[in-house]
Amino acid sequence: MGQHDDIDDRGHAEGHGHSHGHGHGHQHGVSADADRRYLTGALALITGFMAVEVVIGILARSLALISDAGHMLTDAAAIVFALAAMRIAARPARGRFTFGLKRAEIVSAQVNGLTLLLLSAYFVYEGVRRLIEPPEVEGLYVVVTGAAGIAVNIAATWLISKANRSSLNVEGAFQHLLNDLYAFIGTTVAGLIVWLTGWARADAIAALVVAALMLKAGWGLVRDSGRVFMEAAPAGLDPDEIGARMATLDHVTEVHDLHVWEVTSHYPALSAHILVAADSDCHAVRTAAEHLLRARYGIDHVTLQVDHVSLAPAALTDAHCADPHGPVHARSAIGPELPGDSRAA
Repeated sequence: MGQHDDIDDRGHAEGHGHSHGHGHGHQHGVSADADRRYLTGALALITGFMAVEVVIGILARSLALISDAGHMLTDAAAIVFALAAMRIAARPARGRFTFGLKRAEIVSAQVNGLTLLLLSAYFVYEGVRRLIEPPEVEGLYVVVTGAAGIAVNIAATWLISKANRSSLNVEGAFQHLLNDLYAFIGTTVAGLIVWLTGWARADAIAALVVAALMLKAGWGLVRDSGRVFMEAAPAGLDPDEIGARMATLDHVTEVHDLHVWEVTSHYPALSAHILVAADSDCHAVRTAAEHLLRARYGIDHVTLQVDHVSLAPAALTDAHCADPHGPVHARSAIGPELPGDSRAA
């Protein structure tokens, strides 16, 4: 990822701008140790209550309670994954892992999203089956257990909400708990209906509502983490706009081989090949480009290859790159206004 063209050996100046101040979007006011404490506290609450809920769900013959317990099991697994991913991602870059293991957090988010999708499919199946053949449900047990579950999940969700949710890893665990809170609310309402009216299908309907919420949250996690794995540009960053704006910098003739991707949550990276006029200062252009990318787009991890040109414009890219790819942003192609001109630099 982020492959760069080899520098030609014709003596052109080159600049590799690496702003390695560890400010890659990771300063969120919450330390990693604090994150771990919040997640560990939530894990203790979830696992303790889950054991109780399984027993009561079986005794009450409530699919809603059992689905809640199953969801709590995945909550616990999600938190364990998140804690493990935090430790792995904190390891320094070495050997073949030149970015370290920061994408362990994205793997954790992907696993959390997939488990939500799988669980939602199972509970849709069971919910429909129970709508057709509703079993007897002990409504009072469901109400009492659901009310207790609401209290436990509010506490656990509050703990994780204090952690750094800008991380997809932590957000995955948070979404599990938030959906479990919705599940307990639905379960409690269903239990009240069954207890007061005897209408057992309310239990299955509650399970279906929860499955829909799980499907929505799971798809969001899989989609967002999938974008990172596919090295798509981060949300809110338009490579075409970035390339066009870089091409307007003084002395820049062309920008190509532009790559914008995300190493992990809120860790954008960029590489590009910039061609400048033959009599210009390569290093000054590189510095100006780095400042633009940092100030306007929040991209700190930047690698730029800057070369002088002395060829006709039509032959520039082919002359400097053996295998040019992606759109070419040339100064002559830039209009008077660019997207985002109203934004402050």
